[in-house]
Amino acid sequence: MRHGIFLPPFHALNENPHNVLHRDLELIEWLDQLGYHEAWIGEHHSAGFETISSPELFIAAAAERTKHIRLGTGVISLPYHNPLMVANRIIQLDHQTRGRVMFGAGPGLLASDAMMLDIDPNTQRDRMEQALDLILRLFRGEVVTEKTDWYSLKEARLHLLPYSDPFPEVAVASAVTPSGGRLAGRYDLGMLCVAAAETTGFDALTANWQTACEIAAEHGRAMDPRRLRLVAPFHIAETRDKARENVRFGMQAYVDYINNNMPRFDVPPGEDIVDYWMRVKIGVVGTPDDAIAQIRKLQAKQGEFGVMLHMANNIADWEATKRSYELYARYVMPVFDGTNVARDESYDWVTRHRDTLSRQRKEAAQRMIDKHAAERAAKTGRKEVTDRRTGSLIS
Repeated sequence: MRHGIFLPPFHALNENPHNVLHRDLELIEWLDQLGYHEAWIGEHHSAGFETISSPELFIAAAAERTKHIRLGTGVISLPYHNPLMVANRIIQLDHQTRGRVMFGAGPGLLASDAMMLDIDPNTQRDRMEQALDLILRLFRGEVVTEKTDWYSLKEARLHLLPYSDPFPEVAVASAVTPSGGRLAGRYDLGMLCVAAAETTGFDALTANWQTACEIAAEHGRAMDPRRLRLVAPFHIAETRDKARENVRFGMQAYVDYINNNMPRFDVPPGEDIVDYWMRVKIGVVGTPDDAIAQIRKLQAKQGEFGVMLHMANNIADWEATKRSYELYARYVMPVFDGTNVARDESYDWVTRHRDTLSRQRKEAAQRMIDKHAAERAAKTGRKEVTDRRTGSLIS
């Protein structure tokens, strides 16, 4: 299993917008140092909280600051863009990052974004499918002449071949509806299940994956679970009480924003916001062991999947957030990526042979002590006696 984040991002309205943008870049640097495998960056244009409007611009800056972490658009809202322009920007990033970019596509989540662009939300999923089909054809080197009710292309082609072979990895967003699974199965793409820990998203996991698998089979293919990514909120600390204390920093503002956009969290009047979060089990607020248990729960529901992504929701302050990612890297990642298997086996092997190894070590040490004593006696003509426990000379 690989590990990463899904960064919409979420930033409270009372924070300095310049600082939080640079802090997002600093977060990607921190994850790169900790050994996280990937980060997906969102696109939003309204509502105040989700402040990155161009994931491509952000990725270009983040790539210059990092060495290893892969960077994905999470996601580009395809109905908002001419598909040729999207394809060209992704291939340019493919070269600038030397193959570290991933292309995530979706229809657009915020109805307020679509409203400003005078796009009927009922058309977004159809337009996303049209654009995705065209972009994949361009990635494969096709020359396209095509006219629709929202774009027109004449002999369109890419003038840069992809850096990646055959082109950057492509994934589609999937939440509750089957649209993402349908496209993933049809085009052999990865899936970004962006609400895996929420009740409706969790309940839809198996159905959407099954949809993808069935449609892939109709096209003579099998879906690869290594390209399935699940997104869930995590905040961990050394103790559950400390984690609860940490998230009180920003949880209310986060829940208020989500409900202001589209009511999803029905918090009863008077109930403490952290108590509510824990009661309905939206992700993890706890310890590394709680994070491990959450991932095991997702595995039990979904089966094998390739990447666990943290929903970067900034419900804790900056230092506590960095500490959470560090604790996850130290204690959760090794459980699922197998990096400690050989160490555990070596430790257990030594434990099983401890008595034999201890006896052999003592015997070898005593032989050296006796050899030294014999050599000294032969040289000086005086017998030397040593303490067998410490090896020190006593006569």
